[in-house]
Amino acid sequence: MREALLLKILKNDKGGKIVLSSLFALVVIVSISNLLIPEGSIFHISTFTVTLLGKYLAFALLALSLDLLWGYLGILSLGHGAFFALGGYAFAMYLMRQIGERGVYGDPILPDFMVFMNYKELPWFWYGFDSAFFAVLMVMIVPALLAFIFGFFAFRSKVNGVYLSIITQALTYALMLAFFRNDMGFGGNNGLTDFKDILGFDLQSPYTKIALLIASFLALFFGYIVCRFIINSKLGRVTVSIRDSESRVGFLGYKIVSYKIFIFVVSAVLAGIAGALYVPQVGIINPNVFAPLFSIELVIWVAIGGRGTLYGAIIGAFVVNFASTYFTSALPEVWLYALGGLFVLVTLFLPKGIAGLFVNISTKLRLKK
Repeated sequence: MREALLLKILKNDKGGKIVLSSLFALVVIVSISNLLIPEGSIFHISTFTVTLLGKYLAFALLALSLDLLWGYLGILSLGHGAFFALGGYAFAMYLMRQIGERGVYGDPILPDFMVFMNYKELPWFWYGFDSAFFAVLMVMIVPALLAFIFGFFAFRSKVNGVYLSIITQALTYALMLAFFRNDMGFGGNNGLTDFKDILGFDLQSPYTKIALLIASFLALFFGYIVCRFIINSKLGRVTVSIRDSESRVGFLGYKIVSYKIFIFVVSAVLAGIAGALYVPQVGIINPNVFAPLFSIELVIWVAIGGRGTLYGAIIGAFVVNFASTYFTSALPEVWLYALGGLFVLVTLFLPKGIAGLFVNISTKLRLKK
């Protein structure tokens, strides 16, 4: 039954099947090579590489969330990193509560930064984060609530186009400034770090790293299924129609604001989950994740991969972040220029991104046959 449903959702989605299957094979190979092959072997894959791949998967889910919003609804968010950061902070608060007496100051309740800043008691908004279930709920609820409130006022006011993009960027910039403040109770400019374990398992254990890698893939897989299900449904067809001609859809009697808010909220939830997966693998989160530059880079991932394809966003996230990892270590002063040049070249010569290039090649091969 479930297999039939998955096949129905992924029907006529050859690109999605190839990308997801390739990632599944990659995760399996990396996991086996890390755990079962001795470190001295050339076939052994380091724990660092496992963590790096897990981070890429989290970024791919983030890119997927933006592609749902931008590629199919036509709303370009230049502040989508805010939802990613909020989900990350929510889960990081849970991880901080798990440290307990193992912190530098040995306080069983207060995190180290609160002891350092002379907090006398735990702030009210930290209550409940000693529970993993509560934290997971907040990972989804907090970004969803912000997206709903923002979308309700923005879409009802009929703010569109570049003005909406600027407002989303202003939102994430305002959150960045707020989280930089030490008295906000989120660690200020140092953020939250020094995590010890997750669900009782040591975060430094290679088995935990592999578990997080698998969790990241599963989240990406089911996130893709959810997005594809939405796009294939009547809701998705109306969404695409709003992107192509909003006024005509309005004349037909559809409640455009409701559709926009729904897609915006779903996109925010996916971004929040991506942030929650990112934090335990990287080991830190700070206000720099709110920076508008990060959200702009996210747009570049989607554009390079192929906007409006879903699987193209995943490809773009992997390609750009792999290039970033290489260039920032080998040629750090060149990376930003290379990223800008890559974006310009793709815009001029590959308007449909890498995914569009593959589609064109496969179409030409079929015609030759």
